Amino acid sequence: MRTYELESLLKSFVLFFILLEVALALNFWHEFQNNKLQLKEKIQIEMKLCAYTAQCNGFKTDFVEKDKDKEENIFYEKGDFYSYFKVPTVEKYLMQVIYPQSQYLLRVEKLRISIYNKFFVYSLFSAFVSFLFSLYAFMPLRKALRMNEEFVKDILHDFNTPISSMRINFNLFKREIGANQKIERLENNIETILSLQNNLQIFLKGIPAQTETLKLKELLEKRIRYFKILYPDVDYRLSVEKVLLQTNKDALVRIIDNLLSNAGKYNKTNGKVSIFIKESSLYIEDTGKGIKNTGSIFNRYYKEQDRGIGIGLHIVKKLCDELDITIKVKSQERKGTTIILNLRALII
Repeated sequence: MRTYELESLLKSFVLFFILLEVALALNFWHEFQNNKLQLKEKIQIEMKLCAYTAQCNGFKTDFVEKDKDKEENIFYEKGDFYSYFKVPTVEKYLMQVIYPQSQYLLRVEKLRISIYNKFFVYSLFSAFVSFLFSLYAFMPLRKALRMNEEFVKDILHDFNTPISSMRINFNLFKREIGANQKIERLENNIETILSLQNNLQIFLKGIPAQTETLKLKELLEKRIRYFKILYPDVDYRLSVEKVLLQTNKDALVRIIDNLLSNAGKYNKTNGKVSIFIKESSLYIEDTGKGIKNTGSIFNRYYKEQDRGIGIGLHIVKKLCDELDITIKVKSQERKGTTIILNLRALII
């Protein structure tokens, strides 16, 4: 299950579960209040039995003088519970039956524990029901997502035939007419399409796990040569010492290509891109348009320009997280952007 699918399922589950839990909590609170009321009524009945049968287990009894403040058969709640009852053979006195509050609180606590136990059992059942509802609601969405992904995969696969044909024909042109700058630019455009295709494949399939040892400087030099042809008006400057990395090469190339592409694409005429290492971090500085909202640039489909579809930097962040690279962005509008990749975890 994909991360976004799991997130959707969990959110649906939490929503269903919270709604059921609120309903259960209200129901059991109402039941608890009714049980407390019934307990008081039961205590009052037990008091009457104590007065008329002299079976007063758990009660205290006393005889008090009758007066106008002592009404018979009334349930008093002042600290302890008590009631007054008429003594058949004595006119001046009433029998007072007292039920200690401490015993009442013990019985209330037993009720509370019983309610909590029932609530816990019903909560487990509500969690199960919430999961079933969430799964039921999620399945059509997942089916639609799978159909969409299969459709995109089919399109990506169909790209391979015409692109391969174009590359073969360009190689034949080179043999016939020799090296040509226009052909090189067209080849670079094909490489750009392939790069976008790789981005989409990573977006759909995830990141391969295998790693290898690679030289950062050589990798950067190769990618910069490619982008210098693609953006001839931009001055790419590299200042990197020999650094060995242990990581997934394809994923790292995707990160660098996206960042170098953005640095050239959104740069000004005769702009500069500086790439250098400082304290185990790779810096990519450009003199381009800058970014308004750096906090949103890694969100899927977010973009500040008309060009692109808004998944490049989202994929960069996803790849950085997978490769244990911390990425930071500093930017000022109309002055440029600096991307900082902390490579400490990859350097060997």
